[in-house]
Amino acid sequence: MRDFFLFVMVVLTGLIGVYLYRVLQGPTIFDRVLGLNGISTKAIILLVVIGMVYDRAEMFVDISTGYALLNLVGALAVAKFLEQKGLP
Repeated sequence: MRDFFLFVMVVLTGLIGVYLYRVLQGPTIFDRVLGLNGISTKAIILLVVIGMVYDRAEMFVDISTGYALLNLVGALAVAKFLEQKGLP
């Protein structure tokens, strides 16, 4: 089972790398924001998988829930800022 979790962690890390490319090379600010949101989502899943590996899933689920809330608030703040920036 540990090998499966290791494989999942490697795949998630690769996906984070793909999103990181989108953040660095995104042609628009919206692509960069979506890339950051994707990185955060994959990091949340990665935290839960790490919790399963160390048999401390309850602690890592709590940490990932807090991180998800921070991601939501950050995404809403950026969206609000970009919405106001577009107004004359």
